[in-house]
Amino acid sequence: MTVYADTSVLVSLYVWDSHSLAARELMKSHPLVCFTPFHLAECFHAIAQQVFQGRISPDQADFACNDLKRDLTAGVWREAPVPEPTFAVCADLARQYGSKLGVHTLYSLHVACALELKADHFWTFDERQAKLARARGLKT
Repeated sequence: MTVYADTSVLVSLYVWDSHSLAARELMKSHPLVCFTPFHLAECFHAIAQQVFQGRISPDQADFACNDLKRDLTAGVWREAPVPEPTFAVCADLARQYGSKLGVHTLYSLHVACALELKADHFWTFDERQAKLARARGLKT
């Protein structure tokens, strides 16, 4: 099973939040989870937002970012590039589903990456993003 997890799932594994238990439950099957440079940038931004919003300390953020980098080095995540056609697929998703599902660019970009990386499953805690993934045949 190849999985594409969006940032909400990944960050919940490194910073405690309302989805952390569910994220840990998803990981129990030891799936092959794709991880792109897009994920790294988004995860670091999301962790920084936790500090900005006063939910975690700067030290906790540093620990979370370092823990994520250690997991990358250890091979917990399957590193993959963002495939070249991803942005064109993202634009097509916007034209086809944007007005129907209310998805924004980052949602479409994650789903486009999942499609281009040939993921079987798409994990997210966002229902609109899940609807988009299901509309394109991904299991959520």
